[in-house]
Amino acid sequence: MTSQAKADQLITRLEVPHFVKGVVKLGAEVEQRSRAQSTPVFTPKTTLDEMVWRRHEPTPAFNTPIADIIDFLVEVGERLDFDNNPYLQEAVANMSHFSSLDPRVLENAYRDMPFMFRREGIVAEIEQTLGSLDVLDGWVARNPYLPSSRVRAIPPRMVHVLAGNAPVVPPITIVRGAVTKGVHLLKLPSNDMFTTTAILRTMADVDPNHPTTRSFSAVYWRGGDEKIESAIYRSQYFDKIVVWGGEAAVKHVVKYTGPGLEMVSFDPKVSVSMIGRAVFESPEVLREVAAKAAADVIGWNQDACSASRFQYVEGSTEEVDQYCEELVKAMAVDTRYGPGKSNLIPPADLREQLDMLQNLEPIYRVFGRYDGNGMVVRSDEPVSFSPTGKLVNVVRVDKLADAVQFITVATQTVGIYPKAERLALRDSLASCGAQRLVEIGDVNGGEGFGGSPHDAGMPVNRFMRWVVESGDHS
Repeated sequence: MTSQAKADQLITRLEVPHFVKGVVKLGAEVEQRSRAQSTPVFTPKTTLDEMVWRRHEPTPAFNTPIADIIDFLVEVGERLDFDNNPYLQEAVANMSHFSSLDPRVLENAYRDMPFMFRREGIVAEIEQTLGSLDVLDGWVARNPYLPSSRVRAIPPRMVHVLAGNAPVVPPITIVRGAVTKGVHLLKLPSNDMFTTTAILRTMADVDPNHPTTRSFSAVYWRGGDEKIESAIYRSQYFDKIVVWGGEAAVKHVVKYTGPGLEMVSFDPKVSVSMIGRAVFESPEVLREVAAKAAADVIGWNQDACSASRFQYVEGSTEEVDQYCEELVKAMAVDTRYGPGKSNLIPPADLREQLDMLQNLEPIYRVFGRYDGNGMVVRSDEPVSFSPTGKLVNVVRVDKLADAVQFITVATQTVGIYPKAERLALRDSLASCGAQRLVEIGDVNGGEGFGGSPHDAGMPVNRFMRWVVESGDHS
């Protein structure tokens, strides 16, 4: 048997572990086809009873002090050291069959993972979104106008339909889920069936009997399988379904929601950059800002919602073309993920459009080549397609304020240069729908965690079931 045949045989037997209420399940009873690739995968057989928690039974962590849960998460974070964690190392190897992210990108993402489990970040996530830690541990009087009233953040019962475009989704979900003290069924995405279970298996190594460990399950089934989802997505089992991902995933879950079963959606978003005329003050400033703007493009191979796809630049056509040239140079130098050339290029349908646009100069101008170093198309209006594959649409504007018209509720992050423009435009941008305003180069600076809003909301607050009790407490 040739080495390639052996490799193909190994791929056909790729096994995806499940994690059921704190217990790792291994096996290959069920053959599945990943929607991300045609590669077959094998999973253990999982029953409905294993995937749900009965309502008459309290959640495992209901009466566990939040301080104990925080201590436990911190210890888990310490075990998520890539060099010493076999589950994360195995995940990188297995993900090469499904993920569009380069192995070096995945490894660096995993090396950053312990940051999500730092004590100060977890405490901030609770205090900033719930107001205090004590509301998780008991009934608290919080309203001076209703002295007989007490509230408690009751642990929720949740399904999380995860997205696989960025490995930051699983650790954020697990930390947020843990601090709610609720129970959580995590649906593994077809393009990342290993990151979530790697973290949960680490959690089980720290303490398999900890109430937080027993509060999680992670299972893969093919998205849209009505036989499974119609049985699971019910208010008799769960309070909320959290959906990460594209429009199709969100629309699919909507049909299951109704009284008693709410959807919390982290919708697909587009992020942009806005760069004022000050960028042309000197060649040094131009190179520095272009480098920061490039870093905002290539995060997660431009596959995350926070990655910049459109950049509005104030200046003449000649000036903006200078910026485009510097941006292409900067994208070729991957300062975020280190050495190693990306194979990322625009997909075939976009390449056809770019080839056509090259014949329309000077209305459009295309910079760069299909070599993985990055490309830019310059125009006076946003292009009709969504740039991807290390491709950016730089839109020339006479005044940066003119770009506000292109901001909608689908705009997640806006990276802005200089500071004066950010301060001048922030109210207009927020009113149009932008959800996060940052300095240029800072789109990957901890969005949506540590108490920061995520998609214009406070997720942990939305996850909780807020219950009020009134009456004499003397």
